[in-house]
Amino acid sequence: MGTVSHFLALTAIITGVYELVFFTITALLRFDKLTDFAGSTNFILLSIVTLVSKGDWHFRQVILTLLVVIWSLRFGLFLVMRILQWGEDRRLDVIRSTFWKLAVFWTFQAVWVWSVSLPVTVVNASDSHPSIQAVDIVGWIMWAVGFSVEATADQQKLLFKNSTQNRGKWCNVGLWKVSRHPNYFGELLLWWGIFVSSTPVLEGAEWLVIFGPLFLTLLLLFVSGIPLLEVCA
Repeated sequence: MGTVSHFLALTAIITGVYELVFFTITALLRFDKLTDFAGSTNFILLSIVTLVSKGDWHFRQVILTLLVVIWSLRFGLFLVMRILQWGEDRRLDVIRSTFWKLAVFWTFQAVWVWSVSLPVTVVNASDSHPSIQAVDIVGWIMWAVGFSVEATADQQKLLFKNSTQNRGKWCNVGLWKVSRHPNYFGELLLWWGIFVSSTPVLEGAEWLVIFGPLFLTLLLLFVSGIPLLEVCA
């Protein structure tokens, strides 16, 4: 994979060090408010570092990097504002006081960031720059729809939960009327869209970047997404 392998190693090192710093702060201070900030900003860091380091600035590279940055900023700001408003992250209630459980959580976060970033990392690192194709546009549309669904669902749920009359109730307004987890549907759709629009570049073993959206799908469906929310509900 040539220089691509170097970028994969670089992003793994950056992610490991970045998440380790925030994990250390969280473990020592038992401070939840940095968790989502660390995850979302790590995506921005990886996409920009790979784009700038390679220096090709192909249109596909710029667009995919921009899509990751837009999602990360929206997602990160939303989660940080929510945790500041609510005071704590209920997902971490069962692991906050146990060092090893907290370490496993942060390890999963590091793997999540690195693996989900794989399509953009490989696109930015690749020497292959085919012209924009229909599949690129399909991927961008998937991202736009997914982004809109996730952002709308997050805002609807936040407004619902902020009402004292709805404390302890499951959100059942807007998109939540038609789906129990529309925010996760949107997140999965947008990241699969990024993978789809990366496919014109992929060659040989580079197709293994499909692990990114697959890992995210499994994570949200069976590990830290839906299962944790169902428990908290």
